[in-house]
Amino acid sequence: MLASICSLAHCGPQHTGSLDNLDTEGSEATVPRRWKSLVPASACVFAALALSTGPAHAANGSLVYPGMEVRQGTNLCTVGFVDLGSRTGYTAGHCRGGGTVGDKDGNYIGTETAFRDNTPNGATVDTNHQIADWEAFSVPPEIQVSNVLPSGRQLISDPSVVPSPGLPVCHFGVVTGESCGTVEAVNNGWFTMANGVVSQKGDSGGPVYMVTADGRAAIVGMFNSTWGQYPAAVSWQAASQQASEDVISAASAPAPATIP
Repeated sequence: MLASICSLAHCGPQHTGSLDNLDTEGSEATVPRRWKSLVPASACVFAALALSTGPAHAANGSLVYPGMEVRQGTNLCTVGFVDLGSRTGYTAGHCRGGGTVGDKDGNYIGTETAFRDNTPNGATVDTNHQIADWEAFSVPPEIQVSNVLPSGRQLISDPSVVPSPGLPVCHFGVVTGESCGTVEAVNNGWFTMANGVVSQKGDSGGPVYMVTADGRAAIVGMFNSTWGQYPAAVSWQAASQQASEDVISAASAPAPATIP
């Protein structure tokens, strides 16, 4: 399967795609492949909104939690996960701005610390293409952190919970709220959803989760884009592993040499 990837901030209307047959060369058989649009779903905020936020500051009573709206530069997105221990928030990598993370009112709530974003813009990719799209930001001590979704469910990370076709999941975005369905297909670091999951611009980074037997929500991924008619998300298992690798790599990097 092939997919054309296009940012909503830079491209025209979404293309639904068509079913094409492509011949492979050499000894391999002819296989059908679908072409669809993969469209990152961050929303651009008007420059006037960005300029109205003023200097970065942390307001008393600010709270960082999964499912909240965040603004970076002209991008509006959704927080996907909050690690209470490290006081780290996560959203989509293509949502990053100038390094400062703010809430919907323009209050400073964190600073970008790391990201990966290889989502091609307008390119055609095979479903075997690995998609990485996450950003981590540190939350300062004066701001409270929570792992409770707007629905009231506690969002947890469980290494045993991974995307699989048919898995019942829900997605929360600041634009569409909570919608539920199932995982449609699992690809290389990302997956698609169907049967009720919906998304719009601004939902990027929002958590995709499975409701557990005890009523909590176990994160499965973070919303990334739409692939044809299917909402798509990056796998939390892959994103959290990449984030951990980047932290370890940064910590083990040799210190710059000093000049006597």
